[in-house]
Amino acid sequence: MSVRRLPQSHEAPAAEPAAERPAGAPAPRLRRAFAAPRARRAALIPYLTGGHPDRATSDRLVAELVAAGADIVELGVPFSDPIADGPVVQRSTHEALQAGVTPDDVLGLAAAAHGSTAPFVLLTYLNSVLATGPKEFFTRAAASGVEALVIPDLPLDEAAGGTAALAADAGGLAALALAHGVSLVPMATPTSTDARLDLVAEAATSFIYCVAVTGVTGARTELGDELPPLVGRLRERTDAPLAVGFGISTPAQAALVADLADGVIVGSALIDAVSRSAGADAACAAAGELVRAFSAAIAAG
Repeated sequence: MSVRRLPQSHEAPAAEPAAERPAGAPAPRLRRAFAAPRARRAALIPYLTGGHPDRATSDRLVAELVAAGADIVELGVPFSDPIADGPVVQRSTHEALQAGVTPDDVLGLAAAAHGSTAPFVLLTYLNSVLATGPKEFFTRAAASGVEALVIPDLPLDEAAGGTAALAADAGGLAALALAHGVSLVPMATPTSTDARLDLVAEAATSFIYCVAVTGVTGARTELGDELPPLVGRLRERTDAPLAVGFGISTPAQAALVADLADGVIVGSALIDAVSRSAGADAACAAAGELVRAFSAAIAAG
């Protein structure tokens, strides 16, 4: 299988406020991050639950991730029923909710670091968007420096038009998000049919989230053989960057994924390292050490 490589440079991407994003060019900082990853072979995308283990430490962790080598930072909005998440992420989400963390708190984390070189992706669930109101949620996200949203429980058909409740305008939720400055990220899984992958490719305005293994998030000893065929099928359909998540728990696994994809998402292993640390200083040190190890493995190949 041939592997497509995006053009690369060695300049760090500059911050671009939402108000200055050019029409017709969604997620400009994300595009630059995928085109010029710091580890050169693929963009490193660490994932943290926003507000965990507490708001102040979470703010420090975001800065540590960027300093340690993150190209893109993905933040999870705590939600009571995170159906796509495994036990480690679920536990962090529960603890954040117990501490009163809200979607606005998570957007605040992105806004506080908006001047950094790393763009932000938000993982949220549909009820959080609907509770705020889609237009308001998308507007707040864009103003906070978030360029893309991953919504695991939003069916692709409904994002593109779908039910009356979700079709907030003629183009559906995805078009509404784009009009307000953020891209909705379609997800592809090893079990996706060819027809579904055609829809995924058509819907991609920033990147595609590729689920490496069937199931929920969480550390795994090996990724299995489901990912290469999925990536190959998508490469036949689109030039959009492909970022792979679910189950990537070691630097060696990250290096293997970087051979195939344009981005490597690391979540449960990072959250577990933070959760096991005693105090903010230790959590930041553990997070930085892990991200540096993943970045070095991706660069080394």
